[in-house]
Order: sequence, then C-alpha cells, then structure tokens
Amino acid sequence: MESRHAPDSARPLQFVKVLSWTLLVLILGSSLALATLLSNYAERVLLEKQKQFAQLLTENLSHQIYTRFTLPTVIGYGAIALSNKEQYARLDQVVRTTIHSLNVQDLRLYALADYQVVYSLNPDIVGKKGLAGEGVKRARETGLNHFEFTIGVSRLIALFLPELKPGSMVLKGYSPLRAERSLSSGSDDNPVMGILEFTQDVTADYLAVLNFERLVVFSSLLTSLALFWVIMSVIRRADRMNMERLAEKERLERELLQQEKLAGMGRMVAGVAHEIRNPLGIICSSAELVLKKARAESPSYLRILEALFDEARRLSRTVGDFLDYARPRQPRRDDVDLCRVLEQAAVFLEPECEKKKVVIDRDCPPALVVKGDKDLLYRAFYNVVANAMQAMEPGGGTIRIRGAIDGEAVRVTLTDTGPGFPADNLDKVKDPFFTTKDSGTGLGLAIVQSIIESHGATLALSNPLEGGARVDITFPRT
Repeated sequence: MESRHAPDSARPLQFVKVLSWTLLVLILGSSLALATLLSNYAERVLLEKQKQFAQLLTENLSHQIYTRFTLPTVIGYGAIALSNKEQYARLDQVVRTTIHSLNVQDLRLYALADYQVVYSLNPDIVGKKGLAGEGVKRARETGLNHFEFTIGVSRLIALFLPELKPGSMVLKGYSPLRAERSLSSGSDDNPVMGILEFTQDVTADYLAVLNFERLVVFSSLLTSLALFWVIMSVIRRADRMNMERLAEKERLERELLQQEKLAGMGRMVAGVAHEIRNPLGIICSSAELVLKKARAESPSYLRILEALFDEARRLSRTVGDFLDYARPRQPRRDDVDLCRVLEQAAVFLEPECEKKKVVIDRDCPPALVVKGDKDLLYRAFYNVVANAMQAMEPGGGTIRIRGAIDGEAVRVTLTDTGPGFPADNLDKVKDPFFTTKDSGTGLGLAIVQSIIESHGATLALSNPLEGGARVDITFPRT
C-alpha cells in the first residue's frame, strides 16, 4: 500500500514555511502594536498641549477683554451696551488683536440670560438666539472651561494623505467670561459676565503628529522586515545544515545497509565459489588433456571439446571474480608509479584494441607516485580500460587517459567516446552483480571500487556533456 505520509525531507521544509509566516505575523503585529501605542501617546500629548494652549488663550482673551474693554467702557459709558456701535467696535478691535495669527476661525460671546449672541467675528449672527450648543450650556452650569476636538477625516485615511485641508482638525473651547476683582461685588470674587466660545484650526499641528506617526510606522515596519530577514537567514541556514545532516545520515545508513548486505552476500558467494572451485579445477584440467589428445586425432567432436574447455575456463574466471570480491586481498604499501601501471595495462590491451578499432590516447606526467599495491592497481586499471573498450563495440572509438597532480591529490581520469553509463542506473553501476551485458557477472566495477577504496582513494563515475563515459580516480598524494 502506498504511504500517504509526507516524506521526511519535506517535513522540515513545511515546518520552516509555517514558522516563517508565523514569525512574520508576530513581528509585524508587535511592531504595528508598538507603533500604534507610540502614535496614540504622541497624539494625546499634542492634544493635551493644545488644550493647555487654549486654556492660556481663553485666560489671556478674558483678561484683555476686561482690561482693555470692560473696565474702560464702564468708566467711560457707565455701563456696557454692545448695541452701541462704538462699544462693539472697541470690543471687536480688542478681540481681533488678541487672537491675531492664532488660527481662530470663529469666536462668539453669549449672554447668560438667553444665550443670545452678543458678539461674533461673523457680524451676521450677532443678536441671534438658539445657536448655543451643549458646550456653552455646560460651561455656564459648571463654571469651568471645556474643550473638544473635531476631525473631519478618518485617522486611518489621514495617515495616507500627503496633506490635510485647512479645518480638517479643529479645537472648540468654551469658557466662562469673568470679571476681575476690581469690578466684583458680593461674595463672588469673579462673577461670570458671559460665555466665550471659539473655534481654532489646529490642522497644521495635527499634520505634524501624523508625520511623526508615519515615521514611527515606517521605521517599525522597516525594522521588523530587517529583523525578519535576519531571523529567516539564521533559520534557513540552520535548516540547510539540518538537511545536510539528514542527507549525510541517510547516506551513511544506506552505506551501512549496503555493507551489511554485501558482507552477507560475500560470505555466501565465498562458500559457494570455494565448493565449486575444486571440482571445476579438475574439470578444466581434464578437459584440457582430452582436448590435446583430440586435436592430435581430429575427431568430429573436436569443436564440442573446444567449446567445453572454453566454457570451463570462463566459469573458472567467474569463480575467481567471486572469490576476489568476497575475500579481497589486503594491499601492500609500496611506491607505485601510476603512469607505468597505466602504460602496462594499455600495452597489454593494444592488440585487442586494434582489432576493435579503439585508440588509446595517453597523457601522464612522470613521477606520478602513490602508496599502494602494483598488482591490484594494475587489475583495477585493466578492468576500467577493458570496460571502456567493450562499451565502444562494434564501431570503435577513443579512450583518453590523463594523469595529473591536483593539490594534495593525484588524479587519474579515463574518458571514452562510447554511449556512456546508463543515466537511470548511474548510482547502481558500482553495485555488485549489476550489469547491462548479456554475459557478465556485474563484479568488474565492484572489484575496482573495492581495490580503489582499499588504497584510500575514491572512484567517481559520470557522463560528460560532450558524450561518452568518464571515470575519475583520486589518490591521496604521498
């Protein structure tokens, strides 16, 4: 049954994705929350400062009206009557000079009795009743100053507007207009003479707060993204290291499993080959003796005896391969000139190469010396060159052998112009008993791999882009 679970390698990737989005949400959320907290605090501070400034404005206006209008008018006219054009003009002058350049849009004075507008910057509403709002009534009832803000655009929308229209943010103030002590009588030291209402445009100050809020939000987002990038870089690096460890663990487990499988197989093959070798040796020697006598007599069954002898020898070589793989020989540690070993293998195979139209091109510098067993290395190189030659049948081709010193390593590279290794089974070519030939044991490269590894070297197989097969053998430099 096919497993429905995700592969182990995919689970860390899914975890990293979930963790990434979770971190992004947490960082952005906390940053926006902090930015909102700072913005609200800055706005509260600004509004409180505006209220304090409005408080000073009302106190100064009340004082100016008293000292520059109320007191001179009472002395000069005996009573205050704003229906008198001279008194009204005098009050208007005092008010306008006091609020000059303070962005006051409207200012009204209401009578205590009926909330009639007795003075306004807009002369058209002077004398009218019913214009007093809850703020005016509240200031009269409590005798205290009262301030409120009105914004004509949503705060969220205002954050994205480059500019605000004048009057977008206004401050309304309501204050009892009191007489000072010099005109007071009775128990009340500062009797209320009327209610003062004014409207002040604070859009410019509010825009400064918005700019500060934008700076805080932008800085928070930028800092959050930078922090997120740093965290994700660390997480991805840790995840990459974890994936590499998992891959290394899986590779080691596969190698261990392969070694255990091959060890068991080797023991079995060694036992079977050992039992076959002795009787097979008797068969080979007997077949050879019978064949010699038959060749002298030239009987009709001579071809059958020759075929029998050839197959017995082939079977003997196969048994020898099994034993060589199952019980590899411990290599000696002599100084071996690889170029000389390669030369011997190439010279030995040259007659067969000529028959198969294969050219061996050698380029090996002198003194390419490593520690090893000359006989085992000869066998390894012989097998590699022989495999390349067989792969190019029947059309022939070229085998290139290159030797070089690469830093602290000695590298031997063999390439051919054949069809290359099977791309789908490139990782299985070195496995024992794996072969694509009709007649073969599949132990050739497995034995080469065993010999190369016993010398502390590495064997790498690949298919170059230009075609053919490539074998890289790398030895530690002595």
